[in-house]
Amino acid sequence: MIVVHHLENSRSQRILWLLEELGLPYTVKRYERDKKTMLAPPELKAVHPLGKSPVISDDGVVIAETGAIIEHLIEGHGNGRLIPAVGTPEYNRYRYWLHYAEGSLMPLLVMKLIFSKTTVAPTPWLIRPIAKAIANGVGRGYLDPSLKLHLTSIETALGDSGWFAGSELTAADIIMSFPLEAAAARGGASQGYPNILNFLARIKARPAWQAALGKGGPYQLMR
Repeated sequence: MIVVHHLENSRSQRILWLLEELGLPYTVKRYERDKKTMLAPPELKAVHPLGKSPVISDDGVVIAETGAIIEHLIEGHGNGRLIPAVGTPEYNRYRYWLHYAEGSLMPLLVMKLIFSKTTVAPTPWLIRPIAKAIANGVGRGYLDPSLKLHLTSIETALGDSGWFAGSELTAADIIMSFPLEAAAARGGASQGYPNILNFLARIKARPAWQAALGKGGPYQLMR
């Protein structure tokens, strides 16, 4: 039996969505964030040493990291679904986006979140202007231009078929969903990127997406 150790308001929502698209049986063990720190609870460290989510157990085997979990489920339970044929151009794109989501795009969005919090976090009045100036400088000089470059590339990629790896949904679209939601919320993708916004609207209308929300509960992106 597959068990998803699901942290509220986290990237593990994608794993629930993938399981619903594959029609696989699973159970959800929910964890709530600390209300003050918004960090994962210590109970998750009993599942995996890093105490992070997503993490699953599949017949006793514990697997962490979104990309690794997706590959495990697709290769072990997918029966050829949600993945293009190996050796095709679609498969090459699939593999690229599968690793790009967490390796290239998500770190920029996490940095954007951290620096945005720096400008509003309680700090001594003497250093508050310095912290704000540094955060704004990093945003203008690095984060915002970098995100614009990435979002423009993604917008172009989605212009062909509306999907990342061919003419239909694959697991590449599933892993790209969370960073694009984050980009729409705080990374500048809410305006000027119609293909990205159309992609998000279409995936959220899918029955499997709605079923995953029912299993995992509503979630909000941290701002």
